[in-house]
Amino acid sequence: MSYRLGIDSGGTFTDFVLAGDGTVEVHKTPSTPSDPSQAVRDGLALVAREHDTDVPGLLDDIDIIIHGTTVATNALIEHTGAKTGLVCTAGHEDSLEIRLGHKEDGHRYDMNYPMAEMLVPRSLRMPVRGRMLADGSEHEPLNEADVYEAVEHFREAGVEAVAVSLVWSFENPAHEERVREILTEELPDVFTSFSVDVLPQVREYTRTSTTVVNAYVKPTLDRYVARVDDYLAEQGFAGEVRYIQANGGIASSDTLRTRPAYAINSGPAGGPAAGLHLGRQFGSEDVITVDMGGTSFDVSLTRDGSTEVRKDFDLMRYRMGLPMLHVETIGAGGGSVASLDRGVLQVGPQSAGAEPGPACYDRGGTRPTVTDALMVLGYLNQEELLGGRMPIDSDASRRAIEEHVASASRLDVETAAAGILEIVTKNMVDGIRQVSIEKGHDPRDFTMVCGGGAGPAHATALAGELGVGRVLVPKTASVLCAYGEVVSNYKHNRLASYPSRIEDVDAADLEARFAELEAEAREKLAAEGIAPEDVELQRVFEMRYRNQIKECEVTMPAVEITKEWLGELREAFDRRHEELYTYAEPDTPVDVINIESVAYGAVSPPDISGGLPTDGTVADARIGSRDAYFEAAGGFTETAVYDGAKVPAGAELVGPAIVEEATTTMVVDPGWRARLDDAGVYELTVED
Repeated sequence: MSYRLGIDSGGTFTDFVLAGDGTVEVHKTPSTPSDPSQAVRDGLALVAREHDTDVPGLLDDIDIIIHGTTVATNALIEHTGAKTGLVCTAGHEDSLEIRLGHKEDGHRYDMNYPMAEMLVPRSLRMPVRGRMLADGSEHEPLNEADVYEAVEHFREAGVEAVAVSLVWSFENPAHEERVREILTEELPDVFTSFSVDVLPQVREYTRTSTTVVNAYVKPTLDRYVARVDDYLAEQGFAGEVRYIQANGGIASSDTLRTRPAYAINSGPAGGPAAGLHLGRQFGSEDVITVDMGGTSFDVSLTRDGSTEVRKDFDLMRYRMGLPMLHVETIGAGGGSVASLDRGVLQVGPQSAGAEPGPACYDRGGTRPTVTDALMVLGYLNQEELLGGRMPIDSDASRRAIEEHVASASRLDVETAAAGILEIVTKNMVDGIRQVSIEKGHDPRDFTMVCGGGAGPAHATALAGELGVGRVLVPKTASVLCAYGEVVSNYKHNRLASYPSRIEDVDAADLEARFAELEAEAREKLAAEGIAPEDVELQRVFEMRYRNQIKECEVTMPAVEITKEWLGELREAFDRRHEELYTYAEPDTPVDVINIESVAYGAVSPPDISGGLPTDGTVADARIGSRDAYFEAAGGFTETAVYDGAKVPAGAELVGPAIVEEATTTMVVDPGWRARLDDAGVYELTVED
């Protein structure tokens, strides 16, 4: 059998999903932050042992490996990226500090909020004379002596990467291209990043910041990808290696090494793909996907099969202009620490992480976490987790909550644990509201897909708070992003600026510009093995009413642009503006600012339906009962516990119930019913 393998590096575990027709396997191994590639090697060895073979033997049966890595994200968070220099137009050396003239949203008027740490210190920002104008004409020739002076300065400073962002270069890249030639000749061992490659669109600060971030993480990501690819090659892997991007699509190693900024925040990007894939199996393209792991809670919303994309926003305090899936992340995971702040109970964002972890893991952790609260309330197995591979100390959970929360609050341990659970649930509900209600979407119109190792324990509680009537919990919930990688399509974005009043747009010229962008994307997909008939194109327009300062996006099919079609585009913009802001102004002139071609390369994920046994009964799967806390039931109540591995396809469970899968635990609240389909997905619905 041939397989697809998804590998997702997380803060606590590195997840593996091995999928073939009729089968899907879930494997987890502890992450190794000091060398994330070691966890990849450890996990492959683990999977190989499960198949009674060695790593080369396992790889012989795998066609494609799709990997999601946090290496670039961690380099930006921890400020461990490369020593980076910047070549910029003379007079623009301070644009990184000036930014847009204000601090980020949420801190704009906070006088005590510190400045972000600059990725390029002022001493390494080298100005060069020479100037292009907005129409692409050359106002002043490039002063090459300035470029050579910058080269010498960078050489003496020992920079590892250089970003190049010159004013109006996206209208005429000649100066940046000449700088490229000089840097390639003079600094061949230095990584380079050019704004004409990374973000060829208007807005100098956003373009420069994005290019700097791309350069800053480039050496770190390049070395990591090389280690993984080289290891797989050494083990005889002859298949394809692909990486998940922050835009939600997969791409080749070469693509990610060229634009490593697409790897930043790519970790959660597999979740929406998994959510949509699962939702479609149940007839829904309107999906809220939640993923609760050890350290964080990720939530995204997909409407009509499309997940919201955001651009030109601050990520970890650095402006990014590349299109990224909008995945809201909050500090609410199984390892989130509960504490008292002047007598007030709070949960997170601090996490116990993988080391030492929750108190019940018996790895030295003494602070109470969400996992410890679940343990005290009876939701989790009181002796072991991960299918018996992880012994736990349930008494340690009680001691941690007693010492740090219950005694100081004059509460019993169970009440304190229930309070921890209530607060983390409210925090997660707030996160869901940010991507739904605050964007004009009613969560009751959506199916919720719940993933993460900790997520299924909270599934029905979250849905109940929001009024959601259907929740999907796959057996692969604990590895949702890795599963999403297995079912993700290829995706490439090609960006350009096209500032014009819509009434003045030359339809033939705009069509030619898109044809150029689409040819680049088709060429990239062809190099990655995608047949022409498997390519799907969309066209995105960033538009605004005249004199507005922000644009909204309008997505259109890739059809020939005509004068009449431009009228349809204008109407589509008015509708989109009304959806977002509750009003439209059909008589106000409209400007097109930026354009984007989105190219998808469709893949055929394995059909895993039919892989579950249909023999046996629910009674056979029941392994006992224990007291578990449900507010709706008035407190602790005897609750049936099931072995997920023995639940047959088609089985129905009535809450309250607990299902212990190998890598997660699903809690079915009173008033809910769960049915398992033959692809290994529990459908939870409110009882009539």
